[in-house]
Amino acid sequence: MGNPYWKQYQWSNISAMLKNNKAEPRQETKDLHGKLAVITGATSGIGYETAKLYASHGANILMINRNKEKSELLKQELEQAYQIPCTYFIADFSHLKEIHAAAEMLAQLPMPIDVLIHNAGVYNTKLRFTDDAIEEVFQVNYLASFIITHRLVEKLKSQEKSRVLYVNSEGHRFALAGLKLDDLRWQRQHYTGLKSYGSAKTAQLLSLFSFAKVFEGSAVTINAMHPGDVKTNMGENNGKLYRFFKHHMINPTSRSPKLSAQALYYLGVADEVKETTGKFFNFTTLETPAPHALDQAMAERLWERSVEMGFGAETRQ
Repeated sequence: MGNPYWKQYQWSNISAMLKNNKAEPRQETKDLHGKLAVITGATSGIGYETAKLYASHGANILMINRNKEKSELLKQELEQAYQIPCTYFIADFSHLKEIHAAAEMLAQLPMPIDVLIHNAGVYNTKLRFTDDAIEEVFQVNYLASFIITHRLVEKLKSQEKSRVLYVNSEGHRFALAGLKLDDLRWQRQHYTGLKSYGSAKTAQLLSLFSFAKVFEGSAVTINAMHPGDVKTNMGENNGKLYRFFKHHMINPTSRSPKLSAQALYYLGVADEVKETTGKFFNFTTLETPAPHALDQAMAERLWERSVEMGFGAETRQ
């Protein structure tokens, strides 16, 4: 079967994406003193620069990370440099149990969550499964953000306002034929790092539009952004050959993750986008995602499957 989305492509959207990839993000300088920013995957790369930028503007920081030692060091760095309260929660998103623990912790917070940034992610060149028997990239990059946001719906809707941001990717376009919900274990498809990453990011965008409907009528906005082609530690887990390729072919032309942080601060704070929701940005420029990430019927099927995968075992206990 061919690509069912091929005829829906607008090549002007592709040219706009290529142009936007070279742009600079808009910047915001508004103070966030006393506000809470929650950031997943904050110990390196985009998450690290984002945590520093939010802290520099006075925000209280709550990080959700895998590594306790790195989290403690970053906590001390932020508190000493910016005199703001910083704390962390340890959770490895390759374990559903730990995702749920993080979601429950956030749901029980006595204070409002002003900005929630889903940044944690992984890139695998080889097919790997978690202990929960779910393909790792799909679970870490997509299902974790779905479970946490789903668990927080009532808390966020009860607040005066809140902004949820997905660190998504133009890489969603690599899933050219769309999300294969009937083959999430890659038994019929040929697995590649780009296709699995694109599928997870496509799923995140599809859920974004569903969550925007859930939050409709409230003061909660939810948006996604491509963080630019910036230098991060993503993919460093993939062996010597991939690391050589990344260090010599990708990193030399990559930009600073500080640009991504600027974009995430703007989208999390700026008045210009305070009512914007259900949108995809390249840095801070609105873009139209690929057709397969706009499939409403697929979004509805994905929602049902995500609830089943993310909450099914918990419900049965």
